[in-house]
Amino acid sequence: MMKNSFLFISLLILNLGLFLEAQKVPAVYVFGDSLVDVGNNNYLTLSLVKAVLPHYGIDFPTKLPTGRFSNGKNAADLIAEKLGLATSPPYLSLVSKFNYNKNVSFLNGVNFASGGAGIFNGNDENLRQSIPLTKQVDYYSNVYEQLTQQVEASRLQKHLSKSIFIVVIGSNDIFGYYNSLDLPKKNTPQQYVDSMASSLKVQLQRLYNNGARKFEIIGLSPIGCCPISRLKNKTECFSEANLLSMKYNEILQIMLKDLKLKNKNLSYSYFDTYAAIQDLTQNPSSYGFVDVKGACCGLGELNAQFLCTPISIICANRQDHIFWDQVHPTEAATRIIVDKLYNGLSKYTHPINMEQLLAL
Repeated sequence: MMKNSFLFISLLILNLGLFLEAQKVPAVYVFGDSLVDVGNNNYLTLSLVKAVLPHYGIDFPTKLPTGRFSNGKNAADLIAEKLGLATSPPYLSLVSKFNYNKNVSFLNGVNFASGGAGIFNGNDENLRQSIPLTKQVDYYSNVYEQLTQQVEASRLQKHLSKSIFIVVIGSNDIFGYYNSLDLPKKNTPQQYVDSMASSLKVQLQRLYNNGARKFEIIGLSPIGCCPISRLKNKTECFSEANLLSMKYNEILQIMLKDLKLKNKNLSYSYFDTYAAIQDLTQNPSSYGFVDVKGACCGLGELNAQFLCTPISIICANRQDHIFWDQVHPTEAATRIIVDKLYNGLSKYTHPINMEQLLAL
């Protein structure tokens, strides 16, 4: 009996050691939209922007919808895997009236992302459809205040300075621009993306002022090449949306360099999603993809004329599709993107990749 107990304890210590060795950062704090929402919108009672019906989650470990806009795991999950961490829980799951605990610790990381969110507040905040970035950062400010009461100041600063702050936002602002009759009349494309970048800069500065030091900033994909955008241009990429994405990515990188100059302790990795997705769509066979235009789950032309619902047609092989629904990638495509983000070449990551960011 004593021999078995000793063996059990030895294995436990070994496994704990392996876990601690695998964990590369103290925590991950996630901000953004549906690409990294892990269930926050489930707690917005009035929101219609929810991934709570089949076939969402069909390839998730539980095989059930979780609020992730994917057939399986999304980028927040897969980045956490790379970092040896559990996925940061949705903020609203920790503070909702059904699960409120004023003593909850946020030291293990939190996810504030919300499907449908943008850099700009838009009308979604009033309609409670999503949590815009400004509100997400407000929530983080509340978390920071709570942490200052729970953790000694120097320990907290060290914890946050080693943690990763992931920001995935802007796609819905681009959709909003080219789907609007009003916005293009009030702003040229350049004025609009300049305003997006300057608004984002304000929020990143707020995060920095509250302890954030290491940022993973995700650029916009070629939004005009997602299935719903292709419907506007006879199944080919909608060039106007792609041009807007490219313009924003250019000004975003200039903004990040300026932010770094003004905040000496700030470090960041920018990921060029545009280049990475283009690589997948232009060289699909080298990545195991067959369909680069259509959605796996939907109805109509390109399977993209209607949302993914229980009555949708679903593709037989989710591994050979880049897109899961009208706008979101499959888990298979997301895994490739996260691999490039984590330790990819300089053609995708500037000035360093995430792995190099961790080492700073």
